Amino acid sequence: MAVSIVKSLCKAMESIAPLRLAEKWDNVGLLLESPIINPNANRVLLTIDLTTAVTEEALSSRTAFIVSYHPTIFKPLPSLTLARPLQSNLLRCAASGISVYVPHTALDSVWGGINDWLGAGVGQPPEKKGPPNAEGGYKIALIGEESPDGKGGMGRVVTLPESVSMKEMERRIKTHLGVDQIQVGYPAGKSPEDATIRSVAICAGAGDGVLLGVDADLYFTGEMPHHAVLASVADGRFVALCGHTNTERGYLQTLAEKLRTQIQTEAQEVTELNPSLASTLRSLDVHISKADKHPLQIV
Repeated sequence: MAVSIVKSLCKAMESIAPLRLAEKWDNVGLLLESPIINPNANRVLLTIDLTTAVTEEALSSRTAFIVSYHPTIFKPLPSLTLARPLQSNLLRCAASGISVYVPHTALDSVWGGINDWLGAGVGQPPEKKGPPNAEGGYKIALIGEESPDGKGGMGRVVTLPESVSMKEMERRIKTHLGVDQIQVGYPAGKSPEDATIRSVAICAGAGDGVLLGVDADLYFTGEMPHHAVLASVADGRFVALCGHTNTERGYLQTLAEKLRTQIQTEAQEVTELNPSLASTLRSLDVHISKADKHPLQIV
């Protein structure tokens, strides 16, 4: 893929989830830029993780660019060899003309990102869909400070128009995430059948570092360490753990729609200056990986 196309796709992703919103410890942006140009490749593949199965899927199709939510490179690598599967995935992508971009916590933090998508799932019943902060509807706010440019921040707290039971919350969460089972923690003296939940603190993925200490009736996240769950339940909070990537994967459909729209915007902006680039951008197909899935199974 030509360098100009890679830059245009990076610009499109930056418009959707500005990298300045990512946590300082995170590794985001263009993590792999292939020097190979494949003129027949026109697919953009979205995935949560760049696993070997996803890599095979990309290599067997006309993929030119992968948006992998989780970092494909997180810690410094002392070497890049085919002996290690995750490194091999990157090397094979580079050799086949596939570049890789990672948004991670920037996509969590941005308004309209993953945490807001999770908020929509618990803020109202699945039979009713409406925007947040509308009159009579649920309210959503940041857990931390908002970014200086007002684009977002880490974590969310959803306040419901009226209290609901934990059983109703479990139904909403499972329906929204498309899962049959979740792990739940019930505090002593509180029945999951009673309407005791008015506020929900939310963090996609691993939430203990963001949620602990937040004043909310329910902590909703992918995973938390054992002792963090114990502390939360002892503090009178309900806890819902849904599997790390289960709290992220469902958002890929929304991301695909946003990216398709943004690619067309990028194409329109360069139509006069670079009609060839504009034509190539318009030809790109955005797909969600079929091979990407949670790494653990319940048996």
